[in-house]
Amino acid sequence: MKYFNSEPKYNHGDPAKVGIILANLGTPDQPTAKALRKYLGQFLMDRRVVEIPRFIWCWILHCIILVFRPSASAKKYRQVWTSKGSPLLVNAKKQKELLRKSIAKTHKQPIEVELGMSYGNPSMKSAFESLRKKNCTKILLFPLYPQYAASSSASAMDSLWRILMRTRNVPEIRTIRHYHDHPAYIDALKNSILSFWGKHGKPSKLIMSFHGIPKKSLMEGDPYHCECHKTGRLLAEALKLKDNDYQVCFQSRFGQAEWLKPYFSEVIKGLGESKEKYVQVVCPGFSSDCLETLEEINMEGLEIYKSNGGMDYKYIPALNDNSWWIKAMQEIAESHMHGWIDPLWSENMQKKQSQKTIAQAKKIKQKL
Repeated sequence: MKYFNSEPKYNHGDPAKVGIILANLGTPDQPTAKALRKYLGQFLMDRRVVEIPRFIWCWILHCIILVFRPSASAKKYRQVWTSKGSPLLVNAKKQKELLRKSIAKTHKQPIEVELGMSYGNPSMKSAFESLRKKNCTKILLFPLYPQYAASSSASAMDSLWRILMRTRNVPEIRTIRHYHDHPAYIDALKNSILSFWGKHGKPSKLIMSFHGIPKKSLMEGDPYHCECHKTGRLLAEALKLKDNDYQVCFQSRFGQAEWLKPYFSEVIKGLGESKEKYVQVVCPGFSSDCLETLEEINMEGLEIYKSNGGMDYKYIPALNDNSWWIKAMQEIAESHMHGWIDPLWSENMQKKQSQKTIAQAKKIKQKL
């Protein structure tokens, strides 16, 4: 059995290209218990996601979680599933295509874009192999997580590293660690929120909800908590908000351990009890709407708020495929591709170089 994966077919003279992998968490293939069991099994076995000792965790996962959780999760997914599939995947595909078109308008040099998930489909392996077949010798990994966390950004990197370990001819690789304070990202968030305010009015309180992680991760050196708060501060400054106009909190707690606080559910409950007039929630850490935003924030959050006496409540959609975000994605990607994009590139120049390579290859072949 071969250790290395087979290399794609190569012809002398094929032009070398630059490729981008947009990486995201992933999604089940269908909103069914069977599909969720497969997806959750892959997701929750990642050592970066769950750091409990393997022997103990495997028993908990396979004997408890994967027995009961898939059906409950499938029910939630069915509430947000679209005719085209999972919201996260639908939005991610749009982002990929729009980014590709935007780059093509700016640069003559061909730059390929693929989508790769840490878990589920399309996989990181399929994205990498697709770029390799297109002769991409330089690849930028772009995890769609603005704030770095070991359980998200680093997990996406791991997905690619595992493939590279079995690749004989490894391409040049660059990764984007984070962009939590990138001006283009903050500007995209600001414009998205201002556009929403133009249609729905400005709230009395803006909640910025980020995905949570265990507090233990923070204590052991994960910078995620700090980066979330910096994003919150920069966004508040861009929107000209005062300290009491907004609040940063954390959602999607899993298990019994203490996670980053304050918890979204407790914050929303408290705002309802205090009869806050008008609450809006934005999730700056999510590049695409998904189960955690559409169900947990938009549905569960509304129910908690209203059942505790709250008045008006609205969820501000994720950046998804809006033009400000596509522009920001391109700007962020370009800042990590210096030296890869040749402003003097032309199709005619590339054709001449290919012809020279082919001619030289023929001469060398005759001597073999």
